[in-house]
Amino acid sequence: MLELQGLTKTYKTGDTALSDVSFSVPKGQIVGLIGPSGAGKSTLIRCINRLVEPTSGRIVLGGRDLTGLGVRDLRAQRRRIGMIFQEYALVERLSVMENVLSGRLGYVGFWASFTRRFPPADIQRAYRLLDRVGLMTHADKRADALSGGQRQRVGIARALAQEPELLLVDEPTASLDPKTSRQIMRLLVEICTESGLPAIVNIHDVPLAQQFMQRIIGLRAGQVVFDGTPAQLTESALTEIYGSEDWTAMRKGHEDDKDAEADALRRLSVLPA
Repeated sequence: MLELQGLTKTYKTGDTALSDVSFSVPKGQIVGLIGPSGAGKSTLIRCINRLVEPTSGRIVLGGRDLTGLGVRDLRAQRRRIGMIFQEYALVERLSVMENVLSGRLGYVGFWASFTRRFPPADIQRAYRLLDRVGLMTHADKRADALSGGQRQRVGIARALAQEPELLLVDEPTASLDPKTSRQIMRLLVEICTESGLPAIVNIHDVPLAQQFMQRIIGLRAGQVVFDGTPAQLTESALTEIYGSEDWTAMRKGHEDDKDAEADALRRLSVLPA
């Protein structure tokens, strides 16, 4: 379980990115983090793995407080947290397999990592993960030869190679088209459900969050203003998070995207008429 207790981040400029954020995420739960730009979503995710240092509060993962750890202990604890980035963060000149194996760098010695000589068990696990994300035939391709959706799948496999206890996902669909976005979200949810892996997904697409997330937390100006199920995310709740908007039209556009995708698949005889 992840527990956040009064998490606050104030920058030297005096700007407060997070203010007294508290919630817990039990094992196996997939949480969507939504809110307008500047609400503190990315800051929150980066505070959890201490890529950004919180000003105050506690971050407790599996009973271990992460906020007071020194460099060596923090490095060991970060192995327990998988991170999937919006811009993929792959090493472009390396192969797909080498990028996935980089998820094991926290477990092998310096020379093994420097020479990229990983134990056979790590290599076999990497192959299994590539198969799970549908990239087995691309194992030897360079990362810069992949599409955006394929790169995100590599990022998922790399994070899972860590054998994490928590998955943090920062806007995984921001650079993807609607069809690929749904494929990536479906894959993430399936994998987390299969392994009982809790996840926090920073996602800007509200209908996508409602379609795939089990729980949604809404941030506004660094504070939690909504915490509930997708069904509870009413127009009034959305207005509280984002301000006034035509939410009916937004949902209609999302449904139109799904209908267009289904029609295209039927024309290709992938789906029955």
